[in-house]
Amino acid sequence: MNDKRPNVALFVTCLVDSWRPSVGFAAVKLLKQAGCMVSVPLQQTCCGQPAYNNGDRKDARVIARQVISAFDEFDYVVAPSGSCAGMLRCHYPQLLADDPAFSDRANSLAEKSWELVSFLVEVCGLKTVNTTFGGKVTYHDACAGLRELGVKQQPRELLRTIQNITICENDAAEICCGFGGTFCVKFPEISTAMADKMINSVEASTAQTVLAGDLGCLLNIAGRLSRRASGIEARHIAEVLADMGNDAPIISSTNSK
Repeated sequence: MNDKRPNVALFVTCLVDSWRPSVGFAAVKLLKQAGCMVSVPLQQTCCGQPAYNNGDRKDARVIARQVISAFDEFDYVVAPSGSCAGMLRCHYPQLLADDPAFSDRANSLAEKSWELVSFLVEVCGLKTVNTTFGGKVTYHDACAGLRELGVKQQPRELLRTIQNITICENDAAEICCGFGGTFCVKFPEISTAMADKMINSVEASTAQTVLAGDLGCLLNIAGRLSRRASGIEARHIAEVLADMGNDAPIISSTNSK
């Protein structure tokens, strides 16, 4: 009998692999619960976004070719990050447009690449999750997911189905947290000011936890929360949706000292 379940590959992302593997495990759990076959190709690498954003098109193209080759065979490619999914979906076609061997494959990858929560809602038709998470939460709309992929209502739709949760919207939900990859390293003062503006709004919302779908943003937020000695926790939405919300919150390197 043919297995008609979607054949999905998880694009783990560098930050998840290095800093928060539990986000990857949560993503696999959610995808399987949604009826997908899930694989994690071992030959996958970074999506190439750091090189691309810093003008290193040569290395970005090399990385893109490697990623495309690793994910050719799958029906869908799903990432627990709007930033990485946006790189695959929005930038690979342009990056390899003049490469005869990869231009069509880049377009094919783009068409089947999704951010995790939007994939669960829009492709898998997931309407509810069977989990509990007590307390007040607010959701941060990470820039790439919001502006490149249109991820806005999908996470909120699933969060509303969680038992014992209270969603507190904040006025700065769509404001950049100041991470921006290497932006926070090149312009630390500006990055800190942006993070503070966003966190001020989070604190004013009375939320106890800030959620997002991109670990880069969350690490930056968690680091700033730590420096401000705030009691607010930072968590990836995948962990909460997958009923892993009782695990330890995201802790930055500065928070662990």
